Amino acid sequence: MALKTILNYSPNFNPKKRPSKQIKFIIFHYTGMKSESNALKRLTDIQSEVSCHYLIKNNGEIVKIVPDLYIAWHAGESSWKNYKSLNQNSIGIEITNPGHEYGYKNFTKKQITTLLKLSKFLIKKYKINAKNILGHSDIAILRKKDPGEKFPWKYLFKNKIGIWHTLNKQDLIKNRKLETSKIEENIFFNNLFKVGYSKKYPKGSGKNKYLIELAKTFQRRFRQELVDGKIDQECLLISKSLIKTYN
Repeated sequence: MALKTILNYSPNFNPKKRPSKQIKFIIFHYTGMKSESNALKRLTDIQSEVSCHYLIKNNGEIVKIVPDLYIAWHAGESSWKNYKSLNQNSIGIEITNPGHEYGYKNFTKKQITTLLKLSKFLIKKYKINAKNILGHSDIAILRKKDPGEKFPWKYLFKNKIGIWHTLNKQDLIKNRKLETSKIEENIFFNNLFKVGYSKKYPKGSGKNKYLIELAKTFQRRFRQELVDGKIDQECLLISKSLIKTYN
C-alpha cells in the first residue's frame, strides 16, 4: 500500500475472500467511544463482533484492521438503492471521534488529511464511483448518526471525494426555515429515495418517525448548519440539485 499503516488485525471478518470487483462503496464512520484506545480495543475484540478495514487516529495515523478483500463487520443492517447489508460490498473507515453520545467534536486536520489520501487511494484502486461514498447514517437511518454534521463532506467533494450540491450559499440561506407544502414535502422525500436512501422503514418504527430521522440524516450530510428534521425550502432546493448530480 502507498500509505504507511499500523497493523492491528481484528478477528471479526468473514473468512472467505471476496473479488475486488465486489467492492463498490466506501462507508465513513466515527468511532463514537470515549477514547481512542477503547475504540481500537472494541474493533479488535472477538466478543464485540464489530470491525472495520481502517481506523484513522487523532494524530492521522492509519491502523489497518481487516484486509480489503475480506468482509469487515462495520455497516450492520443497512440499505442503499438495491444494495442490502453493505458489508458485502464496501470498505469501512472509522475515524476517531467521541460522537454525539460522548461529546461530538470537529475532526482533526491530520485526520482529514489522512482521510483524503486513503480515500483517493481506495477510489483509484477499486474504481469506486463518487456516488458510492457514503456515511454510516446514510445507510442505517434509524440506527446511526455518524459521521455527523461536523464531517467535512463539502471539503471532501472539493477534493474529488463524494457528492455535494451545486447551489449558491446566499440562495440557500434565503430559503432556510421557509415552510414547504405537503406536496413539496413529498417531492423532497421522493428525491431522496431516487438518490438512494431507503424508502422502507423497519416494522414498529412508524412512518412519521422514519421520515423525520431521514430528514435529519439528509441534513447532517447536506445542510449541516441546521439539523432539526424539518423540511424547509432550503432542503427542497438541495434535494432537487442532488437529483441532477446523482442521475
